[in-house]
Amino acid sequence: MTTETTASAHRQVTLERVANSEYIATNARGGQIKMATGGNGDFTPVELLLAAIGGCTAVDVDLLTSRRAEPEEFGVVVDAEKARDAAGNFLSDLTVTFRIRFPEGEGGDKARALLPDAVEMSHDRLCTVGVTVERGTPIATRIE
Repeated sequence: MTTETTASAHRQVTLERVANSEYIATNARGGQIKMATGGNGDFTPVELLLAAIGGCTAVDVDLLTSRRAEPEEFGVVVDAEKARDAAGNFLSDLTVTFRIRFPEGEGGDKARALLPDAVEMSHDRLCTVGVTVERGTPIATRIE
């Protein structure tokens, strides 16, 4: 397996605590999202992981299929079960459900025909988030 890593491939998000168990995540472009423990409307870290999986694969599938036809409906639902065993907390039964409808006609027919392959390509190699989760990439930690 060949691994490509360059300075331009580097990604970083910083977290700043704003209150007990509440954080603002900021990306390199200045975008921000608040996360917390789920006691309010903010996303939890687990929900953000599910959103990242769904968002990553949605972008892939959208880019591939919308070249043929603009979808009339495009939604993605990501489900998982939170579980715990002797090794700790984890998610199981991760399922990504696509709810996509294309218009009638030649373009819609082409988009519908491509959809299964687009979903498979995203799952197997295009969606960085999903592929990383599937591989079980180790996470290093350090304290500065």
